[in-house]
Amino acid sequence: MVSGLELPVDLSTRAGVVTLRVAGTDDLDALMALLSDDPISAARGDTGLEQNRPAYARALERIAADPANAQLVAVSRDRIVGTMQLTVIPGLARAGADRLQVETVRVASDCRSSGIGAAMMRWVADVAAPALGATLIQLTSDAARVDAHRFYERLGYTPSHVGFKLRAPSA
Repeated sequence: MVSGLELPVDLSTRAGVVTLRVAGTDDLDALMALLSDDPISAARGDTGLEQNRPAYARALERIAADPANAQLVAVSRDRIVGTMQLTVIPGLARAGADRLQVETVRVASDCRSSGIGAAMMRWVADVAAPALGATLIQLTSDAARVDAHRFYERLGYTPSHVGFKLRAPSA
């Protein structure tokens, strides 16, 4: 887990208080469900199939074991309603600035527009980035996620770069 973060923490949302905490192995089913609940993720293979469970488990173990990473979950009434991964990336650019990469931001479809995602992202900006010494918060969002783009822009994020991806050949 990323050291320097004091978790769990309660976040206020329009839906009530959610608790943000580090994901554990017992959360794997809920994480798989959140990924498959998203049509874009599901189209990429995040369908929540049991046959993929070992790969998700390995990924969660690797994230948990890496001190530069944390997979977080937002919990409301004993139910995981959101998740995000944080990664601290040291860099030479911007005079040696550390970046905080935010990935896999998901909120359960029946909980969207309730302020959970906004509370999570405000916590990233107001608490996590300063605690981790990051001077820049960055994220990528699939070009098809027009609603997500408006969401991030409302929170003050700017679409400042063009991203490129290349699928690596299978090992």
